[in-house]
Amino acid sequence: MSVNELLKHFDITQASLSHHLDILKRANLVLDEKKWQFVFYSLNVSVFEEFVKWLFDFIKKD
Repeated sequence: MSVNELLKHFDITQASLSHHLDILKRANLVLDEKKWQFVFYSLNVSVFEEFVKWLFDFIKKD
């Protein structure tokens, strides 16, 4: 999704959303692909799956 598409689902400014996406991108949780003047973002599924597995393992320990 592009930032404009994502903005429809959040009540924040475009600058704030872009900032958060940049943080997620640096954490390798989000991938970006430039097409013309737009940037499209997608979830890095393999990293997300690793995180969810870690989270469930962490919860099981308690």
